Amino acid sequence: MKNYLLAGASTGIGKMLASKLSVSGKKVYATYFRNRPEKENEFIEYNYLNVLDENLSFDYLPESIDGMVYCPGSMNLKPFSRIKPEEFVNDFKLHVTGAVKVIQSVLPKLLKAENSSIVLFSTVAVQTGFKYHTQISASKGAVEGFTRALAAELAPKIRVNCIAPSLTDTPLAASLLNSEQKFEANAQRHPLKRIGSSNEIADMAEFLLSEKASWITGQIYHIDGGMSSLRI
Repeated sequence: MKNYLLAGASTGIGKMLASKLSVSGKKVYATYFRNRPEKENEFIEYNYLNVLDENLSFDYLPESIDGMVYCPGSMNLKPFSRIKPEEFVNDFKLHVTGAVKVIQSVLPKLLKAENSSIVLFSTVAVQTGFKYHTQISASKGAVEGFTRALAAELAPKIRVNCIAPSLTDTPLAASLLNSEQKFEANAQRHPLKRIGSSNEIADMAEFLLSEKASWITGQIYHIDGGMSSLRI
């Protein structure tokens, strides 16, 4: 049986991915921060994790794990002039430092697996400049650079890839999609004229974890309804 660690899997994309992996017979060690989800089936085990804690413990994991996904996120969109420098630092700690700490903590377990994989998350805003996105673009831009450098360092033993979605219908984006008018206006900004779903993003993450992606590493995948590359 393959084993996976999903950091930040209590809601949205992480929760959807945990469900997908578990129903296909994978053992999922999922973490939560605020609210512990109800256990969906015998293949999902939830454990508390604050990625900003000084010392992280993953004693509950088996000796080897086949992959890990780092899902914790935040989305603080406001004018640059209103963002305090410490808010940039806190955002970086969550998206970058947290990922570094988790990966370093479980790296020996990933190295023991035959074809292990790490999946990280960025945003379409890194490639396509949007106003009010300076904070998240700064930290997620670092995630993309980190992805490529880490993939080079860990090859050929561990694959490292990153998914950069556009606006997706998840609790994290609730304030941007909390009315029919907002939902439709944001859908029309995309060439495919709709908002992405957590199911679609989780499908890509599941693929990158699998042996079907065994010749893929160091890539940033834009699952964004065409937002990053098309102008129509």
